[in-house]
Amino acid sequence: MNRLTEQKCVPCEGGVDPLPAEAAKNLMTQLDGDWSLNDSASEISRTCKFKNYYQTMAFVNALAWIAHAEDHHPDLEVGYNRCHVRYSTHAIGGLSQNDFICAAKIDALLR
Repeated sequence: MNRLTEQKCVPCEGGVDPLPAEAAKNLMTQLDGDWSLNDSASEISRTCKFKNYYQTMAFVNALAWIAHAEDHHPDLEVGYNRCHVRYSTHAIGGLSQNDFICAAKIDALLR
């Protein structure tokens, strides 16, 4: 399998099953250790911390560019020096490969 950062999201309008918990756990090994998988394996999330508001907003804008380019959008909670990012493919009610592709691209952005 290609590295997640080298893959492109595929449009998902439903009609497919979400990733099984075991597949999600396997994909988690390809992400930064700050990502967490919820108990039902239906969402991944990460809180990113920054020195100030400017850095936080620069990150949010870069993340928005990734989301637009991939046409796959996270839920965000933004504060002065932090951004909590949550991915789940709402059309299928759980996780898809797209969630992990975007999470890996965020990891690359933060390096």
